[in-house]
Amino acid sequence: MRRLLAALAATTLLLTACSGTDDASDAAVEAPADDSGADSADAGPDDGEGAAADGEPFVFGMILVGPRDDRGYSQAHFEGGEYIEANLPGAEMIVVDSVNPADKPEISVESVVTDMIAQGAQLIFATSDDMRDGILAAAAEHPDVPMIWSSGDSAWEDGEGYQPDLTNLGNVFGRMELTKALAGCAAAMTTETGHLAYLGPIVNSETIRLVNSTYLGARHCWTETRGEAAEDLTFEVTYIGFWFNIPGVTLDPTQVVNDFYAGGADVVLSGIDTTEAIVRTGQLAEAGDAVHAVPYDFLGACDEAPDVCLGVPYFNWGPAYLETAQSVVDGSFAGDFRWLGPDAEDINDLDASTVGFLKGPGLGDDAAAAVDELTAGLLDGSVELFAGPLVLQDGTTYVADGEVATDQQVWYFPGLLEGIDGTAETQE
Repeated sequence: MRRLLAALAATTLLLTACSGTDDASDAAVEAPADDSGADSADAGPDDGEGAAADGEPFVFGMILVGPRDDRGYSQAHFEGGEYIEANLPGAEMIVVDSVNPADKPEISVESVVTDMIAQGAQLIFATSDDMRDGILAAAAEHPDVPMIWSSGDSAWEDGEGYQPDLTNLGNVFGRMELTKALAGCAAAMTTETGHLAYLGPIVNSETIRLVNSTYLGARHCWTETRGEAAEDLTFEVTYIGFWFNIPGVTLDPTQVVNDFYAGGADVVLSGIDTTEAIVRTGQLAEAGDAVHAVPYDFLGACDEAPDVCLGVPYFNWGPAYLETAQSVVDGSFAGDFRWLGPDAEDINDLDASTVGFLKGPGLGDDAAAAVDELTAGLLDGSVELFAGPLVLQDGTTYVADGEVATDQQVWYFPGLLEGIDGTAETQE
């Protein structure tokens, strides 16, 4: 079912078909055969045929901001595409990874989309907030081709970025706020110094709300479970400037982790796409330091340094992406906004839950029990972390006492909460 793909003669892109390997992302490959005779630029599956009874393959494109094997955010999306291939007969994935101005300044999201459609793609996934302008332009240029912008708000009628004319562009994202809160709880239950540090990526509304969620989870378990005073918890954040390290452009995440520990932190929580935080923590632990880490994004991230890993909040894109692909095949695709929470029965059900939290080998029994208790409370509604008063760093009351933040207030947090050390100015 997996064929080699060849780059079109006119394109400068080297598109790689999914093979389940870690081959170099620049490998030229052969495109899936298209025997339909249709104009490839308008080959959207709006007739509901897709991978139809005639045996035609269902081809979809996956655009990744980082490497497909980064053990983080991009690999999670890549494996979501593999899940489609494994569960939808006839499905074939085209992948272009490391689509960002630093790694591939010569290409754009729009050109990647155009090339994928020319190779027969009937559905496109653009997987980063950083792809906003490109995927909006591509959706307008190819209105008959269904597309998903993961992390975006273009299809949210109540969203600030609503684009009502782009009916072919939907949004899918996970409610990572819950599992980031569990990460914060695990850290607060483990720390011996009362000093937690958060390694942040680029500054935008998504990353601000996830820092705030992590802090609220940490504060809850620090005060409610450990019985400590809120003012005795130190929670600092440093943003490196992008989703992952770009030498000479971003701060070096490994050096930032070193600085955290030198400053008194004993648990570092990662919010970047890659694994520097847990890798460096594992090295320091081997040298005798009493330190722990919480990686991010990818189910297998604890494998980088199991003994220091408290757990990982991760994305599981497969079920939502499969549902989207099936809707294109069925002709029922709707360019809607889906902000999907964990499965209430089992947040780690890989066939049902969009986000999860996998407890790590470094998590002690008491801390694990606190994480389980908070998980149950968040799922049944008995614990509400976004209840007021929520006060921003500048002293502004964002959610009043007695109120609960709306989805819009959570999604568009304008700044970090009071109690967090560090600054963030949104770039949106």
